Amino acid sequence: MPLSLNEVYSVRETPEPGVFVVQCNITDVADRTYDCPYVSRPGDSFGLAPTVRQWLEDNPEFPQLPWVPPTADEIRASIPPLSARQLRLGLLNANISPSTVTATIAAMPAGVDRDKAQIEWEFAATFNRTSPLIATVAAALGLTDVQIDAMWAAAVSL
Repeated sequence: MPLSLNEVYSVRETPEPGVFVVQCNITDVADRTYDCPYVSRPGDSFGLAPTVRQWLEDNPEFPQLPWVPPTADEIRASIPPLSARQLRLGLLNANISPSTVTATIAAMPAGVDRDKAQIEWEFAATFNRTSPLIATVAAALGLTDVQIDAMWAAAVSL
């Protein structure tokens, strides 16, 4: 069964000239139909690429949405999670002892938020950059988002 382009919902520019992200509905070789983003590059001859490029040529009046750089929050949300080991080693490499984090959590007002933070700190297998625990501890330690981002980026490879 051949691939097919069923419908195009939107076309968005990328920072790379001539490259577009096409939100569309396709049918794949297993005869499954679904919506997906499709990256269209000039000269790509694989899969649906020629069909998508032909559609773009045949529909020049179709609106092309401008590329909008991601916000800092969107970038942070896409940063890969750290394992508990990576986070703790990253803290040490940033001269922050894990015991300092434990003390910071213990200094929070008694209640559900402190209990949740303590459980997450002690038992979470992974940590997301946008986790409320990370924001709470960072604020208590006076760390900026830029500092946390740098620590996170360094810890990913640990």
